[in-house]
Amino acid sequence: MEKKLYVGNLSFQATEDDIRDLFAQHGEVVSVKIITDARTGSPKGFGFVEMATTEDAQKAISSLNGSTFMERSLTVDEAKPQQPRERRGFGGGAGRGGFNKNRGGGGGFGGGRGRR
Repeated sequence: MEKKLYVGNLSFQATEDDIRDLFAQHGEVVSVKIITDARTGSPKGFGFVEMATTEDAQKAISSLNGSTFMERSLTVDEAKPQQPRERRGFGGGAGRGGFNKNRGGGGGFGGGRGRR
């Protein structure tokens, strides 16, 4: 059974091959993914490694969590399931309703005196 690990505090110079080589010292690596910014393509400083077995994952966690790699102290732990994210942006949502809906009615000038 494969086990996904979170790897944090990665050097921005680290490549997926660098990470694969590091984790391969502790078991069989199935995949490596460094997370990048969607707009710039720059690494965000964290990623995920899938190990072939739970035992390999545990070896990697115990050996690499807190260790120094490329002058950074790594955080290595079991990855948690991704939580659904709130959609942001334009179009619908946020309970706003239509244009001018929240403007009050009439009132006008004259201190609230109506016609007689």
